[in-house]
Amino acid sequence: MKLEEANRRLNQLSGIPFGELFSANDMRSIIINKGKTGQLLELALGLNLSNTNLDFEDGELKTNKCDALGNPRETVFITQISGIIDELIQKRTFEDTHLYEKIRNILYVPVCKDGDPRSWMFLTSIHIDLEQPQYKRLFYIWRDDYYSICQQLRDHIENSCDGYIHTSNGSHIQIRSKDSRPYHPIYSDIYGRYVSNKNHAFYFQKQFVYDIKAMSR
Repeated sequence: MKLEEANRRLNQLSGIPFGELFSANDMRSIIINKGKTGQLLELALGLNLSNTNLDFEDGELKTNKCDALGNPRETVFITQISGIIDELIQKRTFEDTHLYEKIRNILYVPVCKDGDPRSWMFLTSIHIDLEQPQYKRLFYIWRDDYYSICQQLRDHIENSCDGYIHTSNGSHIQIRSKDSRPYHPIYSDIYGRYVSNKNHAFYFQKQFVYDIKAMSR
């Protein structure tokens, strides 16, 4: 399924409480599995999506827990950086990066999980295609964020007291730690040493949600 079709289907279901949208058996399964987004989307779209890959034919899926007004309760995970650390250190051209591949065409799906699971609902989803004129401003914001973050990472490696990368922020995008024990240190071939004692990842910050909501109106 392509992103625009998923967007159309989900928006037909937006605002409908899960208790009305799904069967009693489905709701029991949702409650047992703590409402995992993958399961919710499978049920809503009538797809048999993989447990490990919720991406669509032409782009990426980005979900977020929100309140009833669509205000974000969390940041939005994009991708881990352990395998691309040297790409970031070298400031590879934005359009040639793994990050750009992950965000150039995305479907943002807010899920309101306030209260009882039967009252949860999908809110209006947004299809962001950076090739569309209305989202061109995002391209420039995300490109600037990328180059700024790359420079911040280098500064941390070369100048921080521990020689490790640390949280790095742009306007919409940030890098911060994402790991659990046993931790997965990040090794840089460029520096010939570990540049972090745990894995890190790209995230969209909450401001991203407010801005794309405004742009999509």
